[in-house]
Amino acid sequence: MSFPPGILARGPWERGQVAVEWREEPFAPDAGQSAAADRAIAALEDRGSPAHDGLAARLYAFEADDAALRMTLQPVRWSLRLSDDAAGSMSVLCVARDARGRWLAGRRAPWVATWAGRWALGAGGSVELGEDPVDALTRELEEEWGVVPDRFAVEALVALPTGMVMLVGQAWLPDGVHVERDPEHDAHAWWPPEPEAWPDEADPVLRRMATLLA
Repeated sequence: MSFPPGILARGPWERGQVAVEWREEPFAPDAGQSAAADRAIAALEDRGSPAHDGLAARLYAFEADDAALRMTLQPVRWSLRLSDDAAGSMSVLCVARDARGRWLAGRRAPWVATWAGRWALGAGGSVELGEDPVDALTRELEEEWGVVPDRFAVEALVALPTGMVMLVGQAWLPDGVHVERDPEHDAHAWWPPEPEAWPDEADPVLRRMATLLA
């Protein structure tokens, strides 16, 4: 199943309102998709980035309403997410805001696989094999910034033009929170609550997302 680009489902949902099941059968890419994944891994190796391929999550199907989000996932080759046809590979993005409503932004290090050298919001990454994507949202936030949220909600399920599917969460951090960025970021900043007041380096995609979440 392929998903049209755009918002597939809109919350917010609390953690207990999101249900996940995994299919045992892995996704079988066609020859073109496999070749694209091979090229993507080779490109990472050529520039000295970590290139450990394996299995991650793909969105197979979903149902959603105001009361719940139900997702069926299946294993998929991790490197498919790096190609022009990500085949429904799933990532998570957990935006983080402080008690004043400011947005945590980090500049991605030049060696990372995605968005290298660009500013991103919060924390994100792939969903590991067998993992609950809701757990992945807060896991990435703790791994990348060393923080645990006071409040948290799952906001949306979004399909990107590349075929990637993203589960978006929003986390509110404690007053006076101290963040410790991981090696995947080489700088960070707290952007103002109003996206129109963000610096020039803020990608228009991030501005649109923040406007929807706000």
